[in-house]
Amino acid sequence: MAERVLIRNTASGITRKGYIGFSWTYLFFGFLVPLIRGEILVAVLHAVLTAITGGFWQLFYCFFYNRHYMTRMLSDEGYVLADTPERNQDAAWALNITPPS
Repeated sequence: MAERVLIRNTASGITRKGYIGFSWTYLFFGFLVPLIRGEILVAVLHAVLTAITGGFWQLFYCFFYNRHYMTRMLSDEGYVLADTPERNQDAAWALNITPPS
C-alpha cells in the first residue's frame, strides 16, 4: 500500500502529493499514470516496454514506479519533502536519501 507524502517545489512553491510503496494505480492503469502526471516521455517509454513484454512490464514495474517517480521529482524537478517530520523521515528512508532538516 502506498503512503502519501507531500512534496514542494522550491522555486515555485507548488505542493504536490507523492507516494512511496506499491503503486496500485500503475498496476491497473500502467503507462497512463505517468501520462496523467505530465511525464510524456516516461509514458511513451512505458507503453513501448509494456507492448514489447506483453504486459509483463506493467506487472513488474508497479513495485518500483512510486520510488522512481519520487526520485525524479526530488532530484530533477527541484522538489523537496514537505510533510510532517515523521513522514519525511519514512519517505527519506524508503527512497534512500538524506531527510530534510
